[in-house]
Amino acid sequence: MDKPGIDNILQQLQTASAFASGTKKQSETDEVASVDFSEKLKSAVDQVNNAQMTADKLSEQFVSGQSNVDLHEVMISLQKANVSFQSMIQVRNKLVTAYQEIMNMQV
Repeated sequence: MDKPGIDNILQQLQTASAFASGTKKQSETDEVASVDFSEKLKSAVDQVNNAQMTADKLSEQFVSGQSNVDLHEVMISLQKANVSFQSMIQVRNKLVTAYQEIMNMQV
């Protein structure tokens, strides 16, 4: 499964972190500002959801005995769904950590 949404979100977080620490200037982060963060995050969550729904559908077809579904296809789709879900959990953890760090900053 291709994860351009998650990779893009991680890149935005790294750029924002570099900007906050002062290692990058605002002109270097203008490209990041033009991307809608919430849309990218929603797209990434939708990709994970689609992978899980596909895996569920294939496993149900296999269990019901449909001859056009092979066991290896089911197992691969289940693993893809698991990996994409674990990646999303890691992104969520990074977002929560970033939020907590921002909330702990003194103004």
